[in-house]
Amino acid sequence: MSPPIIDSRQAEQEGLLEAARQMMLSARTAPKSGGIDDVLTLILHGKEKDSIAEQMEEIAEKRKSEGFGRDARNVRNSEAIVLIGIKRTKGFGLNCGACGFETCEEFNAKEQLGEDFWGPTCLFKSLDMGIALGSAVKTANILNVDNRIMYRVGSAAMRLNVMPEAAVIIGIPVSARGKSIYFDRAK
Repeated sequence: MSPPIIDSRQAEQEGLLEAARQMMLSARTAPKSGGIDDVLTLILHGKEKDSIAEQMEEIAEKRKSEGFGRDARNVRNSEAIVLIGIKRTKGFGLNCGACGFETCEEFNAKEQLGEDFWGPTCLFKSLDMGIALGSAVKTANILNVDNRIMYRVGSAAMRLNVMPEAAVIIGIPVSARGKSIYFDRAK
């Protein structure tokens, strides 16, 4: 049974986590190339979310990157992060060459870890992840939840190995404040 009085902070926290769940649902049901679902999703909040911010701060210091530091502050001030990744899968089988290789077989032999993500990445799997990201933020926007797609969150998540199967991860922090923390990001 719910308490007889729910203050705005508690309601907003609960609402943001529910919105994050709905965002994951939207990512899951987004169209996928060939009907093959290689999209991964995860919600981080509490200490796990803060560990992403800490990792981003470490990267900021190492790379002398103001962007990583600024985004780490956004993550700390967010209620949760929705992570969307794409599995480290092999080529799609079309030999389209968009990955830079003549055949998928050649592509399959070249997987390596870069500074942030595994590559090369199949164009069709990247498109699937992009559509899943778009579907997730569309849901957040419908629910009036402040959010922003952040590559840097994914970089930190990769370093912490929170999605071991992922080649690439992108993060979407969510927040509910009087003013969006993601678009007025002065130093």
